Amino acid sequence: MAAGPSTAQDETASEKAVGEEEQASPEPLDLTNKSVVKATVLLGELGRHRQGITVTEIAQAVGMTRPTAFRLLLSLEQRGFVARVDNRYMLGWQMARLGRLADPYAGVVSKIQPLLNECAAKFNETITFVMVTGEASYDVVAEASGARFLNASAMWVGRTYPMHASAAGKVVLAELSDEQVVAALPKRLESFTPKTITRRDALLEELRRVREQGYAILDDELEEGLFVIACPVRDSAGQLLGALTVNGPTQRVKSDDLSALAGQLQLTADKVAEALA
Repeated sequence: MAAGPSTAQDETASEKAVGEEEQASPEPLDLTNKSVVKATVLLGELGRHRQGITVTEIAQAVGMTRPTAFRLLLSLEQRGFVARVDNRYMLGWQMARLGRLADPYAGVVSKIQPLLNECAAKFNETITFVMVTGEASYDVVAEASGARFLNASAMWVGRTYPMHASAAGKVVLAELSDEQVVAALPKRLESFTPKTITRRDALLEELRRVREQGYAILDDELEEGLFVIACPVRDSAGQLLGALTVNGPTQRVKSDDLSALAGQLQLTADKVAEALA
């Protein structure tokens, strides 16, 4: 039976009202695919387990049901993004192939540069962000300078620094055991200034202090007159992503209350971690 004119008009008016209500709704439209998001969570967790992990273990680690985790891992395995050996899952060959093609810092700088600029303006000194690239290595990927005419040496990005004579290097090394630190560093620790730490036992003691206080300092150890404070940048699981540093002349940056200064820097470091999440 065909609908009468009044019924058709009512339906049209109802559809129009619904459309207007949707347009007026303040709620943002969520266009994300939840399955894709869950798959990336699994891939991120697999990256923390080089020797592999079982489906039950990874499901518990990420707060996912075992059937969901298994279904996603199976799909990723079929496409080469995940490998399975003796029922333990690990990152697959496709991840390695794409990793070689990708710019490791694409998108990173744009996400954190406003935070670095804000931090540089606050401290009125040079701020740098470094990303961990290996067990005992890092890259300086972003920087910002304060308004002072005389700042610390500019253009930190792209340069390499000795792990034992850089504040960021100490933050990275502090993640390792004493045995790993000894194995990772060269037999001879090069001296750059009279205050450079060149004795292994002294460096290990310095790293113990870094672990206890939660930040590292560089006091005239790389360049005379250069003082640096570095705070760790960690993801939600506590994994070290990199470090945020404030760099400047010793007489200006070195403070009687370094812990308070480091605390302020750590606040920005935590914001950087959130921006990269």
